[in-house]
Amino acid sequence: MAGERHPARLVLEDGARFEGYGFGADVPVAGEVVFNTGMIGYPETLTDPSYRGQILVQTYPLIGNYGVPNDERDGGLLRNFESDRIQASALVLTEHSEKYSHWSAVKSLDEWLSSNGVPGIHGIDTRALTKHLRERGTMLGKVVSENDKIDLSDPNRRNLAAEVSVPEPVKYGKGKKTILIVDCGVKNNIVRAFLRRGMSVLRCPWNHDLSSESHDGVVISNGPGDPKTCVETIAQVKKAMVGDTPILGICLGSQILGLAAGADTYKLKYGHRSQNQPCAEAGTRRCYITSQNHGYAVDSDTLPEDWREWFYNNNDRTNEGIIHVSKPFFGTQFHPEASPGPDDTEFIFDMFLRSLK
Repeated sequence: MAGERHPARLVLEDGARFEGYGFGADVPVAGEVVFNTGMIGYPETLTDPSYRGQILVQTYPLIGNYGVPNDERDGGLLRNFESDRIQASALVLTEHSEKYSHWSAVKSLDEWLSSNGVPGIHGIDTRALTKHLRERGTMLGKVVSENDKIDLSDPNRRNLAAEVSVPEPVKYGKGKKTILIVDCGVKNNIVRAFLRRGMSVLRCPWNHDLSSESHDGVVISNGPGDPKTCVETIAQVKKAMVGDTPILGICLGSQILGLAAGADTYKLKYGHRSQNQPCAEAGTRRCYITSQNHGYAVDSDTLPEDWREWFYNNNDRTNEGIIHVSKPFFGTQFHPEASPGPDDTEFIFDMFLRSLK
């Protein structure tokens, strides 16, 4: 029950244990332990489908201090969230702000987690935990109370995109041009970005036959897990690339685009999950501050001759975007729709819409 305080612990696959106190739902969970350095935006972060199957460590100390907003809808989409439910398996904090204060808040973080059946744990030294994960890499873990028993499990072995995708096509807006979004776990703000620009959006399941729908451009969305599990999506994108219909991949979508092109992907040591990742454009070396959430990347060295690296990460030089040399196909590892986070790269959407002409 919300508000109850009970001992809980986070146990990692290497045997490391972090003792704290549980809040939210009192249930045991297992998943992949990842950290996020964002200062704000926990309602958007927790509902981001890219966190499916993950135990999320928030490094910023003041989480819960502005509560949780209402669930009003705008154009069929929840206004204040990135999907219709909390997607992370559990939340790990240094300090849980039990008292909240914000004009838009309708409930506490504790109440919200409890109503979604998601456990939280606080009183953890997240600085020590994050340093542990940075040195050893992302690893499996579980959040349990005193007598709970649950085995470790790797969510990346599952097709997580299929778990968070819509079961059938959904239409938004009444624009003159239609953007088909392959929903591998699309964030609501990606849909909103196109609606604001006067487009219609057709949101289709992760394995939908793209040739069966009338559209002017294709967007392969963000989503959770290993892109290589999206075999049917990759096959559909390969077929689409035979023509000249513009294609934009975002995050997982960029990795799927790379695999469809013939490149390879690999798992990052601990991924990029924050709102301040510096990404440089290849050639111009202009740097953009970006919002990110991914654990895999395209191997730039495996790109075919007709593709090139578009962006790279200034911190570790990993790939952050790919682009075709002649056709309107391109993808970014970062999130141009960024909510919350910087909007430095929203021009990606405008560039994509110009390519429709």
